[in-house]
Amino acid sequence: MTLPMLSPDQADAWDSLSALLSEAGVDLLSEEIAPPKPGKGRVMAVIGKAGSGKTMILAELTKAIRAAGVDLISGDYEGRKRKDRRTVAVLAPTNKAAFVLRMRGVPATTIHRILYTPMYDPEYERIADWLTGAGERPSIEGLSDAALDRARAFYDLHASIPGALAAAGLRGSDFIRGWKRREDGLDIGLIDESSMLDERQFEDLREIFPVLILFGDPAQLAPVGLSGEMVFDRLAAPQKLVLSRVHRQAGDSPILDLAHALGDDALDFAGFERMVRQAAEADPRVIWAERVESDLMARSPVLVWRNATRIRLITAFRAAFGAPADQLLPGEPLICDGLELPLKHRNKRIDLEARGLIKGAQVVYLGPGKKPGFSRLHVIGAEEPRLSAASIVKIETPDEEEPFIPFAANMGASFLHGAAVTIHKAQGSQWPDVQVFAPDISAAAWSGRSESGIALWKRLTYVAITRAQERLHWVTRPRLARPAGPLAIDDLTVPSPVLRLDAQAEG
Repeated sequence: MTLPMLSPDQADAWDSLSALLSEAGVDLLSEEIAPPKPGKGRVMAVIGKAGSGKTMILAELTKAIRAAGVDLISGDYEGRKRKDRRTVAVLAPTNKAAFVLRMRGVPATTIHRILYTPMYDPEYERIADWLTGAGERPSIEGLSDAALDRARAFYDLHASIPGALAAAGLRGSDFIRGWKRREDGLDIGLIDESSMLDERQFEDLREIFPVLILFGDPAQLAPVGLSGEMVFDRLAAPQKLVLSRVHRQAGDSPILDLAHALGDDALDFAGFERMVRQAAEADPRVIWAERVESDLMARSPVLVWRNATRIRLITAFRAAFGAPADQLLPGEPLICDGLELPLKHRNKRIDLEARGLIKGAQVVYLGPGKKPGFSRLHVIGAEEPRLSAASIVKIETPDEEEPFIPFAANMGASFLHGAAVTIHKAQGSQWPDVQVFAPDISAAAWSGRSESGIALWKRLTYVAITRAQERLHWVTRPRLARPAGPLAIDDLTVPSPVLRLDAQAEG
């Protein structure tokens, strides 16, 4: 095995992780595996701020584990269980966080999706076995060699069983008979964005994975209810592998320079804003903005602290694009607020959740469905993003306690508008351009509030600015720029053939 180029603290973390996996029967150096060993579960956390190399270690560790002969569990298909089989799953709390990892070559899926397993039709299960290397090339009546070749080519590129079968001309209802909640355990779990985990999720993961490795940022905002603590804060010192900043990787980023400057106890809000202005004068990746850009809001929400600010910005966004009060325009961004389906529709719920339509999912409205109350949607970050679902859309307006509902099915997926979101809900997501609404950060600074001994405005600012992949827009005034053109959906590409799973049959 060729080891990645590592800094001293990364090398120490790598050695500790290698020792942990070796004890569990996975030898990264010799690329050999042994059957799982019974005993107490093992948990370790790799902790570091933005730019410290957590994602690089996660990516390289995934490659090394798979090179040792460990099978990847993707959530699409697990294959037949073997006594000597070892498995690994790379998970993130949200679709967008998993999508960010996949764009970096890490085969990640959501925690939620791994909690459910698909039940395949036995005929098409033979294709899945063949694609994953567990069986011979099958002969399926009605499926040509050319169709199988298309499935093979797609799987080799994307490692998605449903996508490969769709490329062969099959629909989801052809090969998936339903979904079941996971009852049996897995093996090795690599969990990104673990600062977002709550206590219950952490315990569920510990039950499923005997070997659990967390990757998290201690400077982010803790989940509601944990009083500023992350789940990895409670681990013993030997279980926490702390990374310092890697200057040769992060030093070229003015956004990361600003993020790390927040660690200075003496820095106040006015001083930080001076640093932002100086960075904007020196580097085009930081923008000192005196107004919110409405065009950017259509795909990357403005990040705010206060809910009232969020609602006012959404109202201004809809007015700028001329959206009628009683309907949505194609291209409007939405946030899934949950699935309002009765227990008898459990399978429908599991179908939609497995496709990425879970609470907090970022969605773009494409247009109405065939029946009243149905919407055609594009789920940002999902592997098969296009679907149609019964929808309940809620438009919140200033000074109104109850949201206005322009249309709604009797039951289905519930949505809020997504042109602006709170910084808490933005954790785990990243966008090329991020607009941070500085008047809200200023209000947090004036409040004097702190979280785990750190000023709240600093935690909010750190999370908000590290959502930016390429450019940070520091918005200093409550103004909204006119859009350059109407809302559109032609920028939304579909990486694989559409699999249709409706919340209710449209007929």
